[in-house]
Amino acid sequence: MLRLFLNFGHTLDHLLMLIFPTVVLAIGVEYGQPYSELLPLALGGFIAFGACSLPAGWLADRWSRGGMMTVFFIGIGAATIATGFAQTPVQIAVGLTFIGVFAAIYHPVGIAMLVSNVPENLGRVLGVNGVWGNVGVAVAALVAGALAEWVHWRAAFLIPGALAIATGIAFAVLKPRATAVKPTKRVPPPRLTRDLLLRAFMVLAVAIIANSVIFNATTISMPKLFDERLHAITHSTAGIGLMVCIVYLIAAVAQLIIGSLIDRIGLKRIFVPVVALQIPLLLAAASTENFTMLVVAAGMMFFVFGQIPINDAMVARYTVEEWRARAFAVRYVVSFAASATAVPLVAWSQASGRGFPIVFVILAALASIALVVALFFPRETPVPASA
Repeated sequence: MLRLFLNFGHTLDHLLMLIFPTVVLAIGVEYGQPYSELLPLALGGFIAFGACSLPAGWLADRWSRGGMMTVFFIGIGAATIATGFAQTPVQIAVGLTFIGVFAAIYHPVGIAMLVSNVPENLGRVLGVNGVWGNVGVAVAALVAGALAEWVHWRAAFLIPGALAIATGIAFAVLKPRATAVKPTKRVPPPRLTRDLLLRAFMVLAVAIIANSVIFNATTISMPKLFDERLHAITHSTAGIGLMVCIVYLIAAVAQLIIGSLIDRIGLKRIFVPVVALQIPLLLAAASTENFTMLVVAAGMMFFVFGQIPINDAMVARYTVEEWRARAFAVRYVVSFAASATAVPLVAWSQASGRGFPIVFVILAALASIALVVALFFPRETPVPASA
């Protein structure tokens, strides 16, 4: 029961954070403002998504992880509903910022709860959880596009927000039973020398920064990118949402596959090829259109999404249980702080007239940097205790 709540929470977290990049297409028509001016309204939410991770993890370790998850469900639902009632761009920006504040709770708290009772199959558990999160990314475009097209863009905030609150109430009621999980065998972090441990965290930091910018830039820009590039396939907001959803659902399979490979072959042997394969696909996305664009986008997102359980497995494997929520909090502060730069990057590309090609060239350069540092990630070879 607990794992079901935690996995569904991951779906809601990404769904509610990514409603706006799709409905902004409808809001622009209603408000008569261009995409490049409206997209930056989301910046406060993405900054809060990262900045509030650290206090959320600290509170979870000092107070209650279960209590913080209740705050997450109800808080993010209320903030999303409030955004749906916004009347001006400033009010929308404030609402999106509060969505980011509550969304920041999930990753340091929910994932710390998820891995706290996991024995050897860490990669698989993280992979399954990642699929739930990616379903949220995919459904965000579909739900937001359909509701904006067939009802109104406000409904795209109001209905998912109400679902989050209902889930929070159910979690609060069932929490005492759900959190009573039998402790399982604890797997200690690998015993590495101090130099190798430092190298591992340096590689992880660079990989997280690069992957976070790539992930956020691609997910934010995908609805607008498909609006420009899939003119031979669809013209409606609902159709664009459906195409984005299909791409993300295909890519979600990556987390199951790569999560299982982490357990079987180790982190480094899967980390390097996953990063390497992002580079040519990002470059191809700079110029392709229509059906070719769909195929390239699916492959690109497969490996972008696939890197997420690798990053989480690194954090889980190299930290002890008592500090895990705070360790994940630091990981997501770095991740989401870096990912916030994707919003001005995409907005600048549109305002300057350079368009999406320059965005994907920059993202390919970031993936190249990540590949170089990935080659220096240490193998997980235990050393004698005397070391």
